[in-house]
Amino acid sequence: MSDKKVVLELKNVDKSFGPIDVLHEISLKVREGEVLCLLGDNGAGKSTLIKTLAGVHNATRGEILVDGEPVIFSGPRDAQDRGIATVHQFGGTYPLMSVGRNFFMGQEPTKGFGPFKVYDRKKANKIAVEEVQKMGITRIDDGDRLVGGLSGGERQSLAIARAVYFGARVLILDEPTAALGVKQAAHVLRIVNEAKKRGLAVIFITHQVMHAMTVGDHFAVLIRGAIAADFRKGEKTREEITDLMAGGQNMADLEQEIEGYMEAHDGHPPKVEPAE
Repeated sequence: MSDKKVVLELKNVDKSFGPIDVLHEISLKVREGEVLCLLGDNGAGKSTLIKTLAGVHNATRGEILVDGEPVIFSGPRDAQDRGIATVHQFGGTYPLMSVGRNFFMGQEPTKGFGPFKVYDRKKANKIAVEEVQKMGITRIDDGDRLVGGLSGGERQSLAIARAVYFGARVLILDEPTAALGVKQAAHVLRIVNEAKKRGLAVIFITHQVMHAMTVGDHFAVLIRGAIAADFRKGEKTREEITDLMAGGQNMADLEQEIEGYMEAHDGHPPKVEPAE
């Protein structure tokens, strides 16, 4: 069990849309300086959980705590103000805008006074390049460069550097390596490790087990909106995690139950009750 500070915690969180229950009693702790890998296949409920953490949805039941205090986010901006930043694939960057513009989207530095204030391009570019290079992206050295010319991994790195610069304490990465090749995915995983070294709490959402095992400290497998397994690094093998994600553990439990029944009943399998 880690002794690092819990930054974000979910206690028995449910989310329903009318009569449809999507999340069921989700309990998780997200710690500073650690990567929590949230694993699950399509339809597992990952997107709804992300939106609940990011303030898009409010939990139907249960509690979300930040630094041990219960919170109810009034919206995404409220979650951001509390240090929870979400980075989606390609980081929400805009290809026809420069690195500097993308970095300061909506929060551009200015120079001048009163009605004569203008965008301070030189300052924005300098800060953007410095912050991206701090994350290990040395190839970006011109803030005027269009983001469309960057690789997918570099665009992810720019978005992560932006979130860190503006005070993120919890970084939610939504399938950051899903659309990337091997080299670019490795690049993003290095950035995730760098964010962890800086003390950020990282929630890494993925369905790629190898990527999760490369950076993860804590793992949770989500199946049909519920936590099917919650474990620390080294407690499960790649094969065991893959089986869990595919529902293999449920099948293995069923097979063991059948074997136990047959041993107790002279090799006879359980009777199938006729349909009514």
